[in-house]
Amino acid sequence: MRTLTVLGCDGSHAAAGGAASGYLVRSWAAGTSVWIDAGPGTFANLQRFTDPGALSAVVLTHGHADHYSDIEGYITAARWVYRYRRDPLPAFAAPGILGALSQEVDGILDWREVGDGDGAQVGDLALSFSQTDHPPVTLGVRVDGDGHALGYSADSGPGWSLSALGTDLDLALCEATYTHEHEGTAGHMSGREAGSNARGAGARRLVLTHRWPTITAASVRAEAAGAFGGPVDQAAVGRGYSW
Repeated sequence: MRTLTVLGCDGSHAAAGGAASGYLVRSWAAGTSVWIDAGPGTFANLQRFTDPGALSAVVLTHGHADHYSDIEGYITAARWVYRYRRDPLPAFAAPGILGALSQEVDGILDWREVGDGDGAQVGDLALSFSQTDHPPVTLGVRVDGDGHALGYSADSGPGWSLSALGTDLDLALCEATYTHEHEGTAGHMSGREAGSNARGAGARRLVLTHRWPTITAASVRAEAAGAFGGPVDQAAVGRGYSW
């Protein structure tokens, strides 16, 4: 069984009591656990669902703080909490993040900068990366395991397609930051654009994430459902999906 657990899904900043982008992807058969994006609040939520010392890898899609800043909390914990101490955790990261950290990662993280077209194997899960339509360099992520595929858009405007991750996605986790009246204003996708993007990629299911806290979940989901024509869900902290 393979699962996705939402650790945070607020766009650009965390809402009151919420958390920004972060997801826990697991293959239960092999005990593989990958933390994808580490926005503010996600390290606290990660500890609700797994022992951080049991992680197999972390992926950081780009150098905006709402996607990576909580890796600082992990570094601190791994340095000082005895039970978290282990061999350095593989960290697959987009360019520019390492230099922005306030702490050294030596002995804590095995830092591996990745880019468009790169791939990696983590336990029984295969990762592949595609550069999206979002500055700075931002990497969408495909995760393959046991013949099934999960695709994550990270942050992207509509100039990039989920089909860059393949047209056989069992589950597409796609940013839908706002509604149609904001299209073209901030390098993100609306619900309508996310739904159309996922439909064009032939995704079987769509989960929306990265919603601005000032935009209602219902309005974004309604737009996406109309454009996608298939099952659409709005991510929420603690919500889980199989893929």
